[in-house]
Amino acid sequence: MSPRPPSMIARALALAAGLLVLKVTANIVSNYVDYFPPDFRSGFLRGREGHFAGIYEWAFDAHILAGPLTLVLGLLLVSTRLRAWSPRWHRRMGWVQVACVVLLVAPGGLWMARYPAAGPVAGAGLATLAVLTAACAILGVRAARMRRFADHRRWMWRCYLLLCSAVVLRLIGGLAVVAGITSPWYDPLANWASWLAPLAAFEVAERMRRRH
Repeated sequence: MSPRPPSMIARALALAAGLLVLKVTANIVSNYVDYFPPDFRSGFLRGREGHFAGIYEWAFDAHILAGPLTLVLGLLLVSTRLRAWSPRWHRRMGWVQVACVVLLVAPGGLWMARYPAAGPVAGAGLATLAVLTAACAILGVRAARMRRFADHRRWMWRCYLLLCSAVVLRLIGGLAVVAGITSPWYDPLANWASWLAPLAAFEVAERMRRRH
């Protein structure tokens, strides 16, 4: 039995999510003027002068330069139309995606997690996120090489949802501003929720899909 085509509501939600990812990606890139050279009066870099030089600067540059690329590539890679139209381009972009995640984004994020602005609880969440993102990418490649394409799809979706934690975190931060939340527990909770919530929702949806 062939899968049912997505409904209009599902397509609209997917389009809205894609536009949101692109908007956040454009916002990240627009902040490069504050990062190169580093402006320690800007939002993210404020108060990081003491540990920025050296390995942290390399980790930050790798993470911030490769991160937007993985968000945009991920939108193309999850497209079933592109995969059906050109499997070769899907594979090529997939290898670029995995290389960026495993060699740049995840290691950079893991090192930066040692110096979290929101405290050690947030740092533990960011470190866990970095490790899981790289693991999902590696397991996705392994599944594809074994021609287990359903497993490959699931692992790469998990990887992309973890990458999109940057998008979710900005949404949660905006919610805090609107609601006037200033409690010290909010930022550590947001760091964990930004990837745990989407990943949990995906696992529930996958379980329901496979059951039906």
